[in-house]
Amino acid sequence: MNTALTIAGSDCSGGAGIQADLKTFAAHKVYGMSAITALTAQNTLGVTGISESSPEFFKAQLDAIFTDIYPDAVKIGMVASKELIETIADALITYKAKNIVLDPVMSATSGDKLAASGMIDAMCRELLPKVTLLTPNIPEAEGLSGLKIACINDAGRAARRIAAEYGITAVLVKGGHLPPQGDLLFDSQSGKTWVFEGEHIDTPNTHGTGCTLSSAIACGLACGLTIDESVRRAKSFITAAIKEGADYAIGHGHGAVNHLYNIIKNPIQWK
Repeated sequence: MNTALTIAGSDCSGGAGIQADLKTFAAHKVYGMSAITALTAQNTLGVTGISESSPEFFKAQLDAIFTDIYPDAVKIGMVASKELIETIADALITYKAKNIVLDPVMSATSGDKLAASGMIDAMCRELLPKVTLLTPNIPEAEGLSGLKIACINDAGRAARRIAAEYGITAVLVKGGHLPPQGDLLFDSQSGKTWVFEGEHIDTPNTHGTGCTLSSAIACGLACGLTIDESVRRAKSFITAAIKEGADYAIGHGHGAVNHLYNIIKNPIQWK
């Protein structure tokens, strides 16, 4: 069975972070493991508290995973501090990790900040050069590239600059409402660019979409797919998950997507 490791924060409400990642792995029939960077107190309305893992205990989690069940892919999400980023970077080198997808989580869907001071500089210095695929949204891509992004062509320029600046294999700029609507993938090894047109779904239930998309891409890489095909399939998955979660009566704010829609539609028959 193919395996994947998520390195991220825990979302106690189940819509994002570790919980979203593990649900996504399960939906793709990939065996999921987790190393928790932080516990968060959050729900669909916002984040009310963050308790960071100690570097020592966090390292113990990574060592336990890599020395027993080696992951075919690694997804990295919320990392609360530069000390934990340095711990991740050391583990990626020590264990020769492959197929690394980094979702540079800096804030929650509600707008709450999740990144500690010094974390961004450490991420750029320690993690980005080791990443196979980076999945920034528009504000994150603007911050990393120093370019203003107002259209899909701007996203392409930003992706190429980020890849060149940090030595990243591929960059997926999540376009959201850019004209034309869609996400842009740039592969620095082939020099190719793909635009994955999106579909606007009118729903507030988008909690955890970034986590889910990056985890779905990691599943594709874990199973041996190319980067562009992994992104293509992950885009189809997240679109369906958003559609199927549009009527979710979960919480009073930004509800979750339906990570397990494909399983729910074909449930286990207990009788």
